[in-house]
Amino acid sequence: MNNTKSYARSCIGAALIALMLSCSCISAASFAATFVSVAIAPPVLPIYAQPIAPGPGYLWTPGYWAYGREGYYWVPGTWVIPPAVGVLWTPGYWGWRDGFYAWNAGYWGPRVGFYGGVNYGFGYVGVGYAGGYWNNGAFYYNRAVNNVNVTNIRNTYNTVVNNATVNRVSYNGGAGGVRAEPTAVEREAMNERHIEPNELQMQHEHAAAGNRALLASVNHGRPAIAATPQPGAFDHPGVVAARSNPAGSHAHAQGTPQTARPQTHAQGHSPKPHVAAAPHGEGEHR
Repeated sequence: MNNTKSYARSCIGAALIALMLSCSCISAASFAATFVSVAIAPPVLPIYAQPIAPGPGYLWTPGYWAYGREGYYWVPGTWVIPPAVGVLWTPGYWGWRDGFYAWNAGYWGPRVGFYGGVNYGFGYVGVGYAGGYWNNGAFYYNRAVNNVNVTNIRNTYNTVVNNATVNRVSYNGGAGGVRAEPTAVEREAMNERHIEPNELQMQHEHAAAGNRALLASVNHGRPAIAATPQPGAFDHPGVVAARSNPAGSHAHAQGTPQTARPQTHAQGHSPKPHVAAAPHGEGEHR
């Protein structure tokens, strides 16, 4: 009976993805188009801990620097309910192009595509996603990189991520940018049909744009709201602030190009999931 229910959930999830992709999504070529390009490189990524997951079914979307009328501002990382069962989040990224830093928007899809090789942390270490995966309609969380309470979330496993190269560079290409090209799998994922960010994600970014404390010129790379438990929850007690820069990390991402192609379980697949027995501590982008 349990196997029958799991199979039914899996089929329903696949059907929902197909419906979403056929009715409300756009092609990778159009959705990944550049919306913003600027001549100034974005700041380095701040250091922050991950808020605890609100409950089963939430997926982590890492924070990023967006650009507005007053310059770069931080959009806090947050937990989001995906638009359909079975989809994963590909973060947006800044890429050097024709003398400018161009923004490539993030999207939902059945596989994680290219996000510039940027190490956003929490399973997004430059290529693929090592933070979890879908199985029979349920999402399994890697406790090695995610902050989850196993009392509320039972589908967990623990696989250490081999984060071979750790840096906080926030863009691809140019002087000091990450040197990374899409893998064959990422190219395939980029050419698939995608689902745009949901309404809560858009509202989350809009709220960040209106919060002067999140401007890089105001917080100097250390936003007081670095991550939130849910989109737009800027006043929630679970909000996390950025931490002090460790020794030697104050330099902006200029000079020697960085390389970030760590070895991970791409797309978040784990050899064998299991139900965890104890809560995990906070993850942290380093």
